[in-house]
Amino acid sequence: MLRFIMHYGIHFLVPIFVGWYCYKEYRLKAILILLLGIVIDIDHLLANPVFDPDRCSIGFHPLHSYWAIAIYFGLFFYKKTRIYGLALLIHILADVTDCFFLFQSK
Repeated sequence: MLRFIMHYGIHFLVPIFVGWYCYKEYRLKAILILLLGIVIDIDHLLANPVFDPDRCSIGFHPLHSYWAIAIYFGLFFYKKTRIYGLALLIHILADVTDCFFLFQSK
């Protein structure tokens, strides 16, 4: 249960919190962009099965690969793409947390 709360809390509550407190000039737009970081889960459609609760996404799915994560860090360091990089890195943080709980239970 804690794994579920942490994973989806980071996916949905952290973007709202960050958008609200860090992007005061355009809160709603920032929150929406940060929440849209979840679209990288589209790469789950390439897997069989699409959803496997015992699979760690990091390093498995193309948009969750280490190369992709490096690109997300790169986006974060440029002002024009910072919010997009942040959205994707928050998503990756949620998935890393999920993997941590997955490996702790084994």
